[in-house]
Amino acid sequence: MNQEQLVAELQRIVGPKEVIHKPDDLIAYECDGFTIVRARPRAVVFPNNTQQVAAVVKLLHDNGIPFIPRGAGTGLSGGATPINGEVLISLVKMNRLLSVDFKNRTAVVEPGHVNLKLTNAIAHEGYYYAPDPSSGMSCTIGGNVGENAGGPHCLKYGVTSNHVLGVEMVMPDGEIVTLGGAVPDMPGYDLTGLIVGSEGTMGIVTKIVVRILKKPQGVKTVVALYDSVDDASQTVSAVIASGIIPGALEMMDRVAIEGVEAGNYPVGYPKDLAAVLLIELDGLTAGMEAMAEQIVDICRQYHVREVRVAQSDKERTLWWANRKTAFGAMGKISPDYMVQDGVIPRSRLPEVLRRISDISRRSGLRIANVFHAGDGNLHPLILFNSANPGETELAVKVGSEVLQVCADVGGTITGEHGVGIEKQHDMPKIFTQEEIDAQVEIMRVFNPHNLCNPDKLFPKPSRCVEVKRAAHTH
Repeated sequence: MNQEQLVAELQRIVGPKEVIHKPDDLIAYECDGFTIVRARPRAVVFPNNTQQVAAVVKLLHDNGIPFIPRGAGTGLSGGATPINGEVLISLVKMNRLLSVDFKNRTAVVEPGHVNLKLTNAIAHEGYYYAPDPSSGMSCTIGGNVGENAGGPHCLKYGVTSNHVLGVEMVMPDGEIVTLGGAVPDMPGYDLTGLIVGSEGTMGIVTKIVVRILKKPQGVKTVVALYDSVDDASQTVSAVIASGIIPGALEMMDRVAIEGVEAGNYPVGYPKDLAAVLLIELDGLTAGMEAMAEQIVDICRQYHVREVRVAQSDKERTLWWANRKTAFGAMGKISPDYMVQDGVIPRSRLPEVLRRISDISRRSGLRIANVFHAGDGNLHPLILFNSANPGETELAVKVGSEVLQVCADVGGTITGEHGVGIEKQHDMPKIFTQEEIDAQVEIMRVFNPHNLCNPDKLFPKPSRCVEVKRAAHTH
């Protein structure tokens, strides 16, 4: 099928205005939030319902044309990058909140429904949706399902997989199936759990049944300022060891603080700080004041320079806006940056941060650490300048070295951003070839012809794409 025929058939299914195919118009879809690798799709199609998704997929399947489901494009591992000239199936127009069942605490959304909009839509009844990626104002729940996204509050409430009960999905041949449902703990294999985090390699999710939670009665947020990264790291372990499980426990180091203070929501942190902890308690109001005091006492045991509890919602909101815009704020202090995403045992945090600091010194590239300290999910931001010859490639190498450190201490190479193309060649750091082969065989049960998001997630014998220098879009 030539390009003209393909475009005509896609337009027949979804309508002429719902297909992008002109080369200049396709530039915006060359990458997701991982901008180091760029490639142009063959076309972009915008279905409006499950039946249209199924018809588009069947057309592409029958003609051997690869395709990729795409959400808001906020992914950070290149999972939606069309490295093989695929057709992108954008789900942003399938964005409805289909139903809410407050009594049973569930909601049904289409994949293009923006994460934060679900919480906003149910807040009037005192409910919210717990997974809260920093990109929650723009990322879609379908994309969250693909990557098994988390967020600051995953320490207490878990990641996306803990909040998805069932999905409707278009298989890679166009068949529509339903996995799981509105009832927890369905018998049989947990196929829903298999799909969450599969990075679009097994099919295209078109409806999602999610859990919703009652808002906690009370919230207390503590900020702690440190002259030593080690002291801040020791505080993290001490808080958890005390038996308190905060809703969130976040950390930023000196370079990260420099970035966020140059961003849109400066708090006024001193320029000579080594680290900041942001600790949030939530739950019943009874006893919360005492828990906050206990947190403050623990911070003081580890040489905190200053520790205080937010005195108003306005102050708390500013602290969180400062933290949640950290990735974008790095554009204020570096022309380009690459976001890494590894997980380590919490007790190894001081050692790992020291090793990351050593990698930074050896490479000459600054690394900003801003991360979910409570559950050991690190986000080292590698700062570089793509205009300098070889520096992009050096940043990629440094990122892989950081992931090796995570693997060395018994951790893993991603917590919530996914593998995509960015980390597929790091998979052998944590899996044997036999373990990778077993996962590929599972994928082939769903996607036997490798047409649905091909050549992602799992390593190939050699790199399937060249690393290209490209300026990061801020």
